[in-house]
Amino acid sequence: MAYFDVLDTPVGPLFIGGSEEGVHVIKFVDQRESEAVLVSEVEAAAGEPAQRGGPGSDEAVRQLEEYFAGSRTEFDLPLAPRGTPFQLKVWMALRSIPPGETTSYGAIAEEIGKPSASRAVGAANGKNPISIVVPCHRVIGANGTLTGYGGGLERKAWLLDHETSSRSLLIGAS
Repeated sequence: MAYFDVLDTPVGPLFIGGSEEGVHVIKFVDQRESEAVLVSEVEAAAGEPAQRGGPGSDEAVRQLEEYFAGSRTEFDLPLAPRGTPFQLKVWMALRSIPPGETTSYGAIAEEIGKPSASRAVGAANGKNPISIVVPCHRVIGANGTLTGYGGGLERKAWLLDHETSSRSLLIGAS
């Protein structure tokens, strides 16, 4: 069964969609991609109509709510992104960036064994369909500046600040 839901977050509505395979998409809903367009994307990936809610949706919403509340820094969700083998490799590497830390496109290129592919890594990063859980917001420019983010640079800055604060609180509670 394909599912979707929309979660209200401190940085705007977040669309979550997937199927029994796992989460296919987590994206901010804005003027560029309406909820209807995102539902169509989930249906195409799942090969069936999507319905609001359900167990997969509920678990993703729960974990994202915990993330935004500051009590979760890591996710344990089955993921099923659609992409090229290179994109999938980049997205897997993104998951190794610790919460509250950042890295560069060049460092990701090195990590996946393609040291001269930093631009291709940037392009794959920009196509990441699973925002936050696959943390493309943790990738910054080689000079330390915030660079493009599909959700907007304001959201990227907010997410990085939120993770740094959440990480400090969780470490202090240990």
